[in-house]
Amino acid sequence: MSGATYFISDLHLDAERPHVTRALEGFLTARRDAEAVYILGDLFEFWIGDDDDSAIATDVAQILADFSSAGPSLFLMHGNRDFLLGERFAEETGAVLLDDPTVTEIGGVRVLLMHGDSLCTRDEEYQAFRALARSPDWQASVLAQSLDQRRAMASQLRAASKDAGSRKAPDIMDVTESEVDKALAESATNVLIHGHTHRPNRHATEAGTRWVLGDWDQSGWYIKAEPDNIELIEFDIIQ
Repeated sequence: MSGATYFISDLHLDAERPHVTRALEGFLTARRDAEAVYILGDLFEFWIGDDDDSAIATDVAQILADFSSAGPSLFLMHGNRDFLLGERFAEETGAVLLDDPTVTEIGGVRVLLMHGDSLCTRDEEYQAFRALARSPDWQASVLAQSLDQRRAMASQLRAASKDAGSRKAPDIMDVTESEVDKALAESATNVLIHGHTHRPNRHATEAGTRWVLGDWDQSGWYIKAEPDNIELIEFDIIQ
């Protein structure tokens, strides 16, 4: 193992964007000597349940299983699009499902990991949906529906999300800085890595350092963390 740990998020894998699935396969194949890879939410554009029999669900499960079987640790965190990922998918891929938030260590330094959507508290409409979508009763009622019904629901939710996003000011959908400070304080950390906002960057604040992962489309983003260095890296994705 190389000792490096990698973080990615917001791939939004979808049958209509096969180039991103190929990019994930290439990324993981090139990093089979990694210590670990963390996927911090929104691996899929939408996940309708671990019983999904679509081609992309099968293909991605195999890509992840091939990677984890090579030796590195693989961790998955729920995002706002794939909150129905469950233990069955984790077992099939050799991954460990993480709570949001989770604290890990890199070179003895405690690092806070989040998807990032819970930090966007000014988006009250979304936060109400987030609370509903993470309700065990609501999830059970959704998973009790047929696959076709769930696919129709996913299509409706995607359309509603796109419409809502077009009507909101950009800053409403970004993190609330006081929530970042609160999360760092409660976790006794001063380094945060998250995704969700699609605004890749490194932010230095009084509370610590906030690293933001980017989404994958024409380019991809990842964080490479080693005991003495963390860097945010962009790479081209071939269409």
